[in-house]
Amino acid sequence: MNCAKNAPQAPQPLSKLPLESRNTFGLPAIAELAYEITTPDQLTGLMADILNQGSAWRVLGGGSNVVLPNTLSGSTLLMNITGREIIDSNDLFTEVAVGAGENWHDLVVWTLEHNLPGLENLALIPGTVGAAPIQNIGAYGAEVADYLDSVEAFDCKGQTFVTLSKTNCHFAYRDSYFKKNPGRYIVTKVVFSIPKVWVPRLTYADLARQFLNHPSPSAQEIFAAVCNIRQSKLPDPKVIGNAGSFFQNPIVDTAQYENLLAQHPSLVSYPDATGTRKLAAGWLVDQCGFKGYRSGPAGVYEKQALVLVNHGGATANDILELASTIQKKVKERFGVELQIEPNIL
Repeated sequence: MNCAKNAPQAPQPLSKLPLESRNTFGLPAIAELAYEITTPDQLTGLMADILNQGSAWRVLGGGSNVVLPNTLSGSTLLMNITGREIIDSNDLFTEVAVGAGENWHDLVVWTLEHNLPGLENLALIPGTVGAAPIQNIGAYGAEVADYLDSVEAFDCKGQTFVTLSKTNCHFAYRDSYFKKNPGRYIVTKVVFSIPKVWVPRLTYADLARQFLNHPSPSAQEIFAAVCNIRQSKLPDPKVIGNAGSFFQNPIVDTAQYENLLAQHPSLVSYPDATGTRKLAAGWLVDQCGFKGYRSGPAGVYEKQALVLVNHGGATANDILELASTIQKKVKERFGVELQIEPNIL
């Protein structure tokens, strides 16, 4: 597969590359220098040069979880390492190695086609496989950490390739060792460990309602239900620019949760770790009157208050100014800090 290391071959720089079609917000951005990365070993010489020069750099995958400025100075690495391969199988697990540039949803479809259920709750999450462990993507009661074995990455500090086990990735809610160490690692390959014994995940309320009269759905049926739910709530980036959920669900302790619940009996929340509660960020934003709100070319999606959208012609500043307005209002009304989920480049 393409994610195996080959002889180094320096990628050719692309000067002043437009990135409007490479970010799902559709923001007008220009990369000063861009490099298409198709094999891991291309990173060795390229990163040595970039790091020695001390210039700015970043990795761009599917562009689904970023807010891009008008100009990206320095070097932008376009992650296009592909490949999907079953590398091991035993009585308990099947291991699948996947290149970091693969489309995440396409991987979910591929696993189901190869009778490897498990990832179906994570269907239709936009972006690339390489970005999945960085953010520890999750939806409908599942997280990528639940199915991950290890991550191969280029360590910019040691300028060598390393393999981090699941334990060493330090996964938490929308968090990981990679996210805590920005600029150090470039993910090139992810190895998944798919359990042979499949157990459906139906704890998430929206999903559970789909199967009230069908308690034993197949993985394919869950996949279809997740796709239907997401498509009914979230706008298609090809139609209206967006980066999916813009704010993380805030986590509060029991005391703060109970205080908020006493003031707002309809508060939507989910149990999290012992002594904490995860609040529905979309509900908080909606209660502040922002669903369908518009500020110039930037706005809040009319069907889901958690999604900020580009109605056409918006810039990063437009999106971030609207986000700041929402954060201040939620803080004033609920005393809760909303954290932005996409990366601000």
